[in-house]
Amino acid sequence: MTRSTLIEKVSEKVKDLTLKQTEIVVETVFESIKEALAHNEKIEIRGFGNFRLKERQPRNARNPKTGEKVEVPSKMAVRFKAGKALREALNPDLIKG
Repeated sequence: MTRSTLIEKVSEKVKDLTLKQTEIVVETVFESIKEALAHNEKIEIRGFGNFRLKERQPRNARNPKTGEKVEVPSKMAVRFKAGKALREALNPDLIKG
């Protein structure tokens, strides 16, 4: 799904907003998530999942073209963990009951 498809779907559900207003809402949500992650805050969307930052340790790698060893510095990476409701929606066969 692309950003524009998401905006269209939200606009269809919320009849009171124009497509442009819906775009602003979706963009605001994405910007809020980016800002929170930039401040190392955990984001929890109940029923959907959690976003967290995790530091990747520095490592040695190889340039696939030349075979030369390259040092890769440490960096922050976003980790997503699906919430229970999302896992159950994706795996209905695994629901115990």
